[in-house]
Amino acid sequence: MNRQEAETILKSTFNIDHFYDKQWETIEKILKGERVLLIEKTGFGKSLCFQFPAILFKGTTVIFSPLIALMRDQVKNLNSLGIAAKCINSEQTREENSQIISEAKEGKLKILYIAPERQENSEWIEATRQMNLSMVVVDEAHCISVWGHDFRPSFRRILSLVNLLPKGMPVLATTATATKKVEADIAQQMGGNLTIIRGNLMRENFRLFVIKVNSEDEKLIWLGQNLSKLPGSGILYTGTRVDTEIYSKWFEYLKIPSVGYNAGLDPDSRIAIENGLMNNQWKCVISTNALGMGIDKPDIRFIIHTQIPQSPVHYYQEIGRAGRDGVPADIILFYNPQDRDLPEAFIEGGRPAITKYEKVIEAVKSELLGERDLMRRTNLKQTQIRVIKADLVEQKIIREVTIDRSKKFEYITGAPKLNTKAFEELRALKTADLEKMIAYVEITRSRMKYLCDFLGDSDDRCFKNCDNTGLQKLKVTTTPDWTGKLQAYREDYFPELKVETTGTNLVNGVAASYYGVSNVGAAIHRSKYKNGGDFPDFLLRLTLKAYRKKFGQEKFDLILYVPPTKSGELVKDFAIKISRVLKFPISHNLRKERQTKEQKVFENSYLKADNVKDAFIYNNPAEIKDKSILLIDDIFDSGATVKEIGRCLINLGAKKIAPLVIARTLGGDLK
Repeated sequence: MNRQEAETILKSTFNIDHFYDKQWETIEKILKGERVLLIEKTGFGKSLCFQFPAILFKGTTVIFSPLIALMRDQVKNLNSLGIAAKCINSEQTREENSQIISEAKEGKLKILYIAPERQENSEWIEATRQMNLSMVVVDEAHCISVWGHDFRPSFRRILSLVNLLPKGMPVLATTATATKKVEADIAQQMGGNLTIIRGNLMRENFRLFVIKVNSEDEKLIWLGQNLSKLPGSGILYTGTRVDTEIYSKWFEYLKIPSVGYNAGLDPDSRIAIENGLMNNQWKCVISTNALGMGIDKPDIRFIIHTQIPQSPVHYYQEIGRAGRDGVPADIILFYNPQDRDLPEAFIEGGRPAITKYEKVIEAVKSELLGERDLMRRTNLKQTQIRVIKADLVEQKIIREVTIDRSKKFEYITGAPKLNTKAFEELRALKTADLEKMIAYVEITRSRMKYLCDFLGDSDDRCFKNCDNTGLQKLKVTTTPDWTGKLQAYREDYFPELKVETTGTNLVNGVAASYYGVSNVGAAIHRSKYKNGGDFPDFLLRLTLKAYRKKFGQEKFDLILYVPPTKSGELVKDFAIKISRVLKFPISHNLRKERQTKEQKVFENSYLKADNVKDAFIYNNPAEIKDKSILLIDDIFDSGATVKEIGRCLINLGAKKIAPLVIARTLGGDLK
């Protein structure tokens, strides 16, 4: 088939007149049964490079993609064109996914999208042997490489399938973000006879700015002053889930239409927000990096980062979601030198310290352990355990076994010693990438050219599309008026404590503030650890204000307080003051039956829950039967303590328990 014949089909099926040259170059090789790695910018049309040949092949094309939003969007578009396409993902029921697999085996589907994690699913593995496969596509192929910015062990398992494919079956890997090192690694992983097609990554319609700030307050103030003035709608990327809440509530306070988005939302909420973004329902969506990949919206007019990303690769990928229609888009990055703490934490989480690997090895040497058991034995976070497990399995130090339908890990007798060289090289590379990202802030030459050079695009064209090359610098101007607005917002916005569970009488409560975003945390710290005396009166006023905003004029039968671990009489005295103001009776009968440790020493939720399990008693159970109780504490972290006390009081007949605390910690949820 020549290009002219192909473009006739392209017009009749996809209603597109012509291929880009690189699209046709890729498709021509795919139609000849070759293997191709395509590196092209976001919005280029990489999906057409596999969708077009898929409709010509007799069998089913399988596309491995980690992006559920992309799957949904592309399946919807393909079906509207009359192309039989479906997707398998974790948001669908097991029955739905099984039915789709059956349709693929029966040859009813031209295109099937599926998550890489399915390579661990026995039903899927067996199904691939029965399908008439015509092509395999690996989308977001940088995830194959340990040197990639978003390496996922499950992507390596795709290669097991790819390398079993008969000679002459086409394979396409696509990505918008691959350095030369990542490119070489993907090529090596995919085997020989691979053609690499690399496009031009320059985005001439971007307007790139960096705003240097000295505090989080300055970021909030600049956005308050200027967000509404930016054209169109866009995305504001933050560092953590808590940040999405803080910024969205700030914009809500200023009456700027916005919504928060993160990976902790339920599927229906995520879909609703994604649809709202497509329909310009809000000025901006405030999100962690959980949003964006796979969102096919051509007219995103601005991307703002309140937190510096880990590397120029991360940054390029995230800003690449803007201006895909070729119309100018504003790209803004805030930078405070303290911001580097969070990406450094990401680097630590991505490849934990060697001592943590050794902890896991020693634990598994003693007995067979599942993931939850490992978390309890090692006091490591779930994300760290999963990275370590994958590495130790790959190095043949441990292996996965199934006992009574549960997955366990066992030490392999005579296993080799842990090879740390690759980890150390990777950590060094990621640390160097972070330094390159910070250097982006300080450069005095073209910002677009800097990003493309880092990604291996050596185009020598001169660009004048940043604040170093002709555009006006953006700066923060604080005024008493805006400082006052921010203070008023902080005294009006109170974080919710989500502790409700089905079938209990524990209800969601409220905190006066977040621990790390105002002077509240510093005041608590002085009182608890610096002999600063009682919690100051401003904390009492703020906590009472939070109570009234959450509960209004509601009356409680009794006030209780969390017995101390280290803070002596501080919480007791604070609860007495609240009791006097609200005129609710207070009881001192909630006690600890055994000593517990401070929750902050534990890294995961299982150990936090174990630390307080069965630790509390109530000296006069009749006192709380059928009573509504306001439970006071100073700091709310995981909620394990409040939930355990709630369980204890409910078992004794309490009608309702609501927590009220001075501060909620920022927590560790990043996406």
